Amino acid sequence: MAEAQIITSQYVQIDQTPAGIGERIFARMLDYLIMFIYTVGMAYLIDSTSLYRLFRNAYGELWVLVLFFPVLFYSFLWEILNRGRSPGKMAFCIRVVMRDGTTPMIGAYFMRWMLLLMDTWAWIGIIVILLNKNNQRLGDLAAGTVVIKEKDYHRIHVSLDEFNYLSRGYHPVFPQAENLSLEQVNTINETLARVDAHRPQRLAMLSVKVKDFLRITPALDDETFLRTLTRDYQYYAMEEI
Repeated sequence: MAEAQIITSQYVQIDQTPAGIGERIFARMLDYLIMFIYTVGMAYLIDSTSLYRLFRNAYGELWVLVLFFPVLFYSFLWEILNRGRSPGKMAFCIRVVMRDGTTPMIGAYFMRWMLLLMDTWAWIGIIVILLNKNNQRLGDLAAGTVVIKEKDYHRIHVSLDEFNYLSRGYHPVFPQAENLSLEQVNTINETLARVDAHRPQRLAMLSVKVKDFLRITPALDDETFLRTLTRDYQYYAMEEI
């Protein structure tokens, strides 16, 4: 099984396992069954009540869209409202995430939904899944998403969502941060997290040592400098994946 590597907020590299093709197929089949039951139930309700009169007026097409909206936008709505999980995905313990493990934005979910029809035509989605290591269909490739096993998401989603600020538009302030070791960054984080009466003095002492080690003289206060340095370190750590 292929695995995609990511780094947690403690800068520990772990793996997320893409869902298997069998899990994805059965999850989709369950979703189709739910959509079928809804469609049949709605058709029966329309036929057995006065709702059918709605389709005979000038707004008939609009009422069709309203009543069958949950089916037309099934995957899109479920993934937005349930953090990447449809009922089928929940049943098989799988979930949609971005390739770096973070929660997808609405645009990514929409792209997956837009290409769903193409993926289901002539088994294209299955063929594409079989041809790439992360088991991504066309919609996943276009949206930058991957469907992973839920057990991995429980382990990583809390720490990874904080990396949203490390987007493609992020520019490191201190390239020297790449020269820091994991132990050094952990020391900086522990110092930043510790709150007591002597915190300013500790930050000042640590800042002096770090500046001397990296040979930089930033025009920032001690806390801002150290926090910026850890963000830059995270950026370079993510770039290595």
